[in-house]
Amino acid sequence: VQLQASGGGLVQTGESLRLSCAVSGRTLNRYIMGWFRQAPGKEREFVAAIWWTAGTYYADSMKGRFTISRDNAKNTVYLQMNGLKPEDTGVYYCAADMDYNDLRWARSDYWGKGTQVTVSS
Repeated sequence: VQLQASGGGLVQTGESLRLSCAVSGRTLNRYIMGWFRQAPGKEREFVAAIWWTAGTYYADSMKGRFTISRDNAKNTVYLQMNGLKPEDTGVYYCAADMDYNDLRWARSDYWGKGTQVTVSS
Protein backbone atom coordinates (compact mmCIF):
# COMPACT_ATOMS: atom_id res chain seq x y z
CA VAL A 1 0.00 0.00 0.00
CA GLN A 2 1.37 3.42 -0.95
CA LEU A 3 -0.01 6.60 0.53
CA GLN A 4 0.51 10.12 -0.79
CA ALA A 5 -0.64 13.09 1.24
CA SER A 6 -1.16 16.47 -0.36
CA GLY A 7 -2.97 19.76 0.11
CA GLY A 8 -0.85 21.40 2.75
CA GLY A 9 0.26 25.00 2.57
CA LEU A 10 0.62 28.32 4.32
CA VAL A 11 -2.59 29.88 5.60
CA GLN A 12 -3.59 32.52 8.10
CA THR A 13 -5.37 31.95 11.38
CA GLY A 14 -9.02 31.11 10.85
CA GLU A 15 -8.62 29.86 7.29
CA SER A 16 -9.26 26.36 5.99
CA LEU A 17 -7.39 23.63 4.17
CA ARG A 18 -8.39 20.27 2.80
CA LEU A 19 -5.78 17.56 2.82
CA SER A 20 -5.98 14.52 0.58
CA CYS A 21 -4.42 11.11 0.94
CA ALA A 22 -4.34 9.07 -2.24
CA VAL A 23 -3.96 5.34 -1.74
CA SER A 24 -2.52 2.99 -4.33
CA GLY A 25 -1.57 -0.63 -4.39
CA ARG A 26 -4.62 -1.91 -2.56
CA THR A 27 -8.25 -0.99 -2.42
CA LEU A 28 -9.12 1.33 0.38
CA ASN A 29 -12.17 -0.57 1.53
CA ARG A 30 -10.43 -2.95 3.90
CA TYR A 31 -8.41 -0.38 5.80
CA ILE A 32 -8.96 1.99 8.64
CA MET A 33 -7.43 5.30 7.62
CA GLY A 34 -6.02 7.92 9.89
CA TRP A 35 -4.45 11.34 9.97
CA PHE A 36 -1.64 12.34 12.28
CA ARG A 37 0.40 15.45 12.68
CA GLN A 38 3.81 16.28 14.03
CA ALA A 39 4.88 19.72 15.15
CA PRO A 40 8.58 20.62 15.32
CA GLY A 41 10.17 19.07 18.38
CA LYS A 42 7.04 17.13 19.31
CA GLU A 43 5.85 13.57 18.97
CA ARG A 44 3.50 12.48 16.25
CA GLU A 45 -0.07 13.17 17.33
CA PHE A 46 -3.27 11.36 16.38
CA VAL A 47 -5.82 13.57 14.63
CA ALA A 48 -8.65 11.40 13.31
CA ALA A 49 -9.58 7.97 11.96
CA ILE A 50 -12.22 6.66 9.63
CA TRP A 51 -13.43 3.13 9.11
CA TRP A 52 -14.52 1.55 5.86
CA THR A 53 -18.09 1.96 7.10
CA ALA A 54 -17.43 5.72 7.33
CA GLY A 55 -17.51 5.69 11.10
CA THR A 56 -15.13 8.29 12.48
CA TYR A 57 -13.17 9.09 15.62
CA TYR A 58 -11.38 12.32 16.48
CA ALA A 59 -8.86 13.47 19.01
CA ASP A 60 -10.68 15.72 21.46
CA SER A 61 -8.81 18.85 20.40
CA MET A 62 -9.83 18.35 16.77
CA LYS A 63 -13.53 17.82 17.27
CA GLY A 64 -15.70 20.45 15.66
CA ARG A 65 -12.95 21.91 13.48
CA PHE A 66 -11.64 18.92 11.54
CA THR A 67 -13.62 16.46 9.44
CA ILE A 68 -12.26 13.22 8.06
CA SER A 69 -13.95 11.58 5.10
CA ARG A 70 -13.21 8.96 2.50
CA ASP A 71 -14.12 8.20 -1.08
CA ASN A 72 -13.59 4.48 -1.56
CA ALA A 73 -14.23 4.73 -5.30
CA LYS A 74 -11.35 7.21 -5.62
CA ASN A 75 -9.19 5.45 -3.02
CA THR A 76 -8.77 8.77 -1.28
CA VAL A 77 -9.16 10.03 2.26
CA TYR A 78 -9.63 13.69 3.12
CA LEU A 79 -9.13 15.89 6.13
CA GLN A 80 -11.08 19.14 6.05
CA MET A 81 -9.56 21.59 8.51
CA ASN A 82 -11.48 24.71 9.42
CA GLY A 83 -10.68 27.53 11.80
CA LEU A 84 -6.99 26.80 11.68
CA LYS A 85 -4.79 28.02 14.49
CA PRO A 86 -1.01 28.49 14.73
CA GLU A 87 -0.85 25.44 17.00
CA ASP A 88 -2.15 23.34 14.10
CA THR A 89 1.14 23.91 12.32
CA GLY A 90 3.04 20.74 11.52
CA VAL A 91 3.56 17.96 9.05
CA TYR A 92 0.38 15.99 8.47
CA TYR A 93 0.60 12.30 7.70
CA CYS A 94 -1.94 9.76 6.60
CA ALA A 95 -1.76 6.14 7.67
CA ALA A 96 -3.55 2.90 6.93
CA ASP A 97 -4.06 -0.22 8.99
CA MET A 98 -6.50 -3.05 9.44
CA ASP A 99 -6.16 -2.85 13.21
CA TYR A 100 -7.45 0.26 14.99
CA ASN A 101 -5.14 -0.02 17.97
CA ASP A 102 -2.10 -0.16 15.73
CA LEU A 103 -3.39 2.83 13.79
CA ARG A 104 -4.39 4.83 16.86
CA TRP A 105 -0.97 4.48 18.50
CA ALA A 106 0.97 5.19 15.33
CA ARG A 107 2.11 1.62 14.78
CA SER A 108 0.64 1.41 11.31
CA ASP A 109 2.44 -0.48 8.62
CA TYR A 110 1.67 2.12 5.98
CA TRP A 111 2.43 5.83 6.07
CA GLY A 112 2.43 8.63 3.57
CA LYS A 113 5.35 11.06 3.40
CA GLY A 114 3.42 13.94 4.90
CA THR A 115 2.37 17.40 3.85
CA GLN A 116 3.35 20.62 5.61
CA VAL A 117 0.68 22.83 7.10
CA THR A 118 1.74 26.23 8.40
CA VAL A 119 -0.70 28.58 10.07
CA SER A 120 0.48 32.11 10.59
CA SER A 121 -0.89 34.36 13.32
